[in-house]
Amino acid sequence: MSEFEALIKAATQARENAHARFSNFKVGAALRTAQGKIYGGCNVENATYGLTVCAERVAIFKAISEGERQFDAIAVVTDTSTLTPPCGACRQLIWEFCGDVPVAMANLEGKSEIFWMRDLFPKPFDASNL
Repeated sequence: MSEFEALIKAATQARENAHARFSNFKVGAALRTAQGKIYGGCNVENATYGLTVCAERVAIFKAISEGERQFDAIAVVTDTSTLTPPCGACRQLIWEFCGDVPVAMANLEGKSEIFWMRDLFPKPFDASNL
């Protein structure tokens, strides 16, 4: 798990910045580049919910906007007893921008588990389908 400790810590810190005043469901994510740089992200809600952006997408968009294109892992941290996987929209973007990377899911109680994207998203739609 040690290779994911810094990533989980960054996701935990990013979670503190979440804007979740409607659901109170704060999520933090952290995306690691192939060179080891980490980009954090948090969920940002609004009253319509439909325009809410998930933490995973915020982290991906931050990294992409800074010119990054190669990623080797992502972490998601929530304050739930059951580990929370990325939603469907986030799984699609993780697959498209990161490929089959490990996804570290963790909670504030110190529980964590690693899953591969191929297991979370077994039949992805990507450029090979076009």
